[in-house]
Amino acid sequence: MDCYTRVILQEIHVCCLCLQHKSWKKIKNMVHWSPFVMSFKKKYPWIQLAGHAGSFKAGANGRILKKHCDCEQRCLSLLMRDVLRPYVPGYHGDVEKDGQKYNQMEDLLAEFDFPCVMDCKMGVRTYLEEELTKARKKPSPRPDMYQKMVEVDPEAPTPEEKEQKVVTKPRYMQWRETISSTATLGFRIEGVKKEDGTVNRDFKKTKTREQVTAAFHDFVKGNKDTLNAYLSRLEEIRDTLETSSFFKTHEVIGSSLLFVHDSKGRAKVWMIDFGKTTPLPEGQELTHRASWVEGNREDGYLSGLDSLVDIISSMVNSET
Repeated sequence: MDCYTRVILQEIHVCCLCLQHKSWKKIKNMVHWSPFVMSFKKKYPWIQLAGHAGSFKAGANGRILKKHCDCEQRCLSLLMRDVLRPYVPGYHGDVEKDGQKYNQMEDLLAEFDFPCVMDCKMGVRTYLEEELTKARKKPSPRPDMYQKMVEVDPEAPTPEEKEQKVVTKPRYMQWRETISSTATLGFRIEGVKKEDGTVNRDFKKTKTREQVTAAFHDFVKGNKDTLNAYLSRLEEIRDTLETSSFFKTHEVIGSSLLFVHDSKGRAKVWMIDFGKTTPLPEGQELTHRASWVEGNREDGYLSGLDSLVDIISSMVNSET
């Protein structure tokens, strides 16, 4: 049975179960989020979590197409020759489709049945230093960003910002990192997709270690085998990162760790999204753990990974 047939049968099975047990309103919601509908008859729920479904198309031979990005293409090409190769999507060059250029990548979910997926954005900041510098040069009032801010926390704006109902982009960029675990733990949960197709991206204020632990516990349903598999994979990734020449010489911003498991006991983690991963000047290296001071380009990636390993390790021990 080819992968397309298998996906179609799986989607039909899910819809049949829904008809038996769900109200029409819930069915409609599930269909709206269905990767089968949104991703051209391919099962890519992690695309939804990243919030860029429009950037992807289905490819041939178990591959996906992501809108071309010079930065990401360069990174993936280098990573195919780096020790990190087993922990990133396979890259298969560029391809054109419908007049648009795409990066052609491996479908990380091909081996999973009805996968549960979590996207964790890594690092102590999710913007490049140059983005902050550029925003400061033209700090124009942004009513749209003010609205986003008050939707999350009505008390976040200053009295002056409340009166004018605007914030500047630099202010918003820096505030955004403080409301989640990005600033405190070095990573944040972007979204979770469960095996029934439901998607949750309401993690903007998930900030404390206890809140993150609760989210992970719900994600794996307390399954110790899944936790152990994730822990082993994270430790492998961390060990490999510390020997990677690519990692030492790049500022890694906006990249995620993609957690995937299913009911068959399969569980893996991959590094994804390298559109903001930029090379350092020749001769410069990052520790990825040192505190970020504007100008040093430290991203806190390993600090976030250390936090993840520690949290999941504690969960494994507490479940014993």
